[in-house]
Amino acid sequence: MRNTTVAPGTPCPAPPHPGEPPLHRLELAGPGTVPFAAGPFDALGPLSRSDRPHRHTFYEIVHIVAGSGTHVVDLAGHPVRPRQLAVVLPGQVHCWRDQRGLDGTLALFTEDFLVDHPGDRALLRRIGETCWFDLGEAEHERTARLMADLAAECRQRAPGHESVLRALLHVLVVRMARLAGPGSGRPEGPGEPARLRGPAVPGTPPTVAEAFVRLAARPVAWSVRECAERLGVTPGHLTRTVRAATGRSPGRLLNEARAYQAQRLLAHTELPVRQVAARVGFADPAYFCRFFRRETGTSPGEFRKHHSSRLASLDPGGVSA
Repeated sequence: MRNTTVAPGTPCPAPPHPGEPPLHRLELAGPGTVPFAAGPFDALGPLSRSDRPHRHTFYEIVHIVAGSGTHVVDLAGHPVRPRQLAVVLPGQVHCWRDQRGLDGTLALFTEDFLVDHPGDRALLRRIGETCWFDLGEAEHERTARLMADLAAECRQRAPGHESVLRALLHVLVVRMARLAGPGSGRPEGPGEPARLRGPAVPGTPPTVAEAFVRLAARPVAWSVRECAERLGVTPGHLTRTVRAATGRSPGRLLNEARAYQAQRLLAHTELPVRQVAARVGFADPAYFCRFFRRETGTSPGEFRKHHSSRLASLDPGGVSA
């Protein structure tokens, strides 16, 4: 994502469409500062515990050592308790609800920071499918030491700290990928973003199918032909390639991506249904409602009500340690 970093204190720009969650960029201390920050919740500012739905242009890894509440990431609510590890990907909507005594260490970094280990981008996308991990005692202690080392390197900025930070982050990402396991993640439901069959090969350029999946996830209502033109291939070649990689047609994936984007807007904004329809490319709200019911099995209004009730009923599942 472009323009992923800003100077400290830079106001967050207003969302391009009123009512959408704001998009925050990573604050850097000055020119030449590496696009990485790590430290306790308190050291990284009030946004780290924000109860308002928002998005980032950067990755966020969170190691929770104390507290309770609910961490909402996109459409899922995760009960918070000690000895947990979580990741929030760029563009995901998240917030903390009903937090009590929340404490731990965060690592924030842009995709540019992964330049030494480009394969970590694919690993992070796979980790993001699971998003949330409960740690055993040994894994919790190992993670705590690693996060403490990241925070210390970031704070002290000793010679060579950038290389050390990249190496430590790579270790953290690989260990998280082990927790996620091969082929793990949430089962794909209505509107769930598409995933490729099998892992991407680290360090290789994205395939046409990978590029299409990323394109489909953008909040833009493109047709299959428009996507093919942007990728420099014919619609027929795109259809064959995407179907082989995902088991579904490009048109089906675009519909699922539009439904998922609509679910995000219904869950995290107070936009009326007609504005949600317009945001995902439907000029006719009635047609959008029929589309949404076909894709998700429920109406936009029913989905919004059920989502709010489900999050409100979550047991925080822990007490402050």
